[in-house]
Amino acid sequence: MFDLFLSQAYAPFTVAFLVMIGIGLIEGIGLGLGSLDLHADIGGDADGIHAPDLLGWLGLGNGLPILIWLTSLLGCFTLAGVAIQQISTGLWGAPLHWGIACAGAAAIGLVGNVFAAAGLARIMPGYESTVVSIEDLLMRRGTILEGTARRGHPARAKVVDQHGQAHYVMVEPHNDSDVVAPGETALLVRRAGPTFFVVPDVDPNLRPI
Repeated sequence: MFDLFLSQAYAPFTVAFLVMIGIGLIEGIGLGLGSLDLHADIGGDADGIHAPDLLGWLGLGNGLPILIWLTSLLGCFTLAGVAIQQISTGLWGAPLHWGIACAGAAAIGLVGNVFAAAGLARIMPGYESTVVSIEDLLMRRGTILEGTARRGHPARAKVVDQHGQAHYVMVEPHNDSDVVAPGETALLVRRAGPTFFVVPDVDPNLRPI
């Protein structure tokens, strides 16, 4: 039976199952994924389909954590794929080509995950998202960790958001003459692409305690 799931016809579903288990283990042992800023600016519409409506239909608009949603989707894909191959074997004596099975499993799994995600959201009433927009880091202080921040030469800094989660960003001084050395703090005042521009905490009374 184990050899069956290592065959080419079942390989995509075996991989999906292993990824699902891996995500579950990462969540279980808490490797700090909450500090990752997985932010996407979704707006507008295409061909009359509004992005927020589509995300809501997929189950992403109900406050469910993205990793739990992804785990649920992988589970639905795996179950649908194994079911398709088992039914094909029972009817025609052999499983379908893995590509055909994957296409069917993706369609069935996506629809099934809509209901699974809705059910998971109902049993997680206490969940409160701590995902923040990258713009929320503005007007917060960061500590330089690596390098010296000069104009045109950004350095790596650590910024703690309102939820106590750490974010690691690249910063450079807002003013041409400013220099921020490792261990010093600075206020994030604006952003251009992936880089934040900062004003050094030159006044000790303005530095965070």
